[in-house]
Amino acid sequence: MDPKAKWEDRLTRLTERNWDVEGIRARLAGFQKNGFKSIKPDWTDMLARRAEILDLVQLRGEEYEYLTHSCSKGSLLALMEQFGLGSWELVRAMSPFPGFGMTGGICGGVTGCLTAFGLYFGSDDPENYEGTGRTMTAAREFITRFTDELGTISCPKLQEGTIFGHYWDPRAKPENFKAFMNNWGYEKCSLPPGIGARLAADIILNGYEAQA
Repeated sequence: MDPKAKWEDRLTRLTERNWDVEGIRARLAGFQKNGFKSIKPDWTDMLARRAEILDLVQLRGEEYEYLTHSCSKGSLLALMEQFGLGSWELVRAMSPFPGFGMTGGICGGVTGCLTAFGLYFGSDDPENYEGTGRTMTAAREFITRFTDELGTISCPKLQEGTIFGHYWDPRAKPENFKAFMNNWGYEKCSLPPGIGARLAADIILNGYEAQA
């Protein structure tokens, strides 16, 4: 199925959503103050509520992209929240990654999720090659599934083929940014980090299940 047709309804609903900006902002302020590592996932409960968890992670990826104006931050924040991963410094570090510095490269909905895989599947030991291997395995599965869902991992191709029907390149010049905003840019661009976070959460849950 053509990705644009597949996601047309959700894209429309994203433009019509009443975004709870103050609620989202307060939630992130709590993470900034208290961190993520204090959250200890209850894996038995999470596996029992897999469908609910995946819906929530997708919603959070959309919300955090909308507030931060960053698909990389949106996808990573949703996964950090759900699985108790990382620290606030990582959120700041994701700042250059939407569209790979908005150069027309990889979507931040991909790079944020790959970072989450490193946090979950990787190791503090730089010579733990098994941890690196687990991360690569998760990343390869994720990229295949993301491409199947949205057609590509490329920011310009996502904008043109799935989201807008046009690549606005909003950082190229002011007129482009204005066109991006006039076409529900941040609302519609919440789709990839939401879908990405959902797929990544499913892979993380599958990985835990395999280890249990």
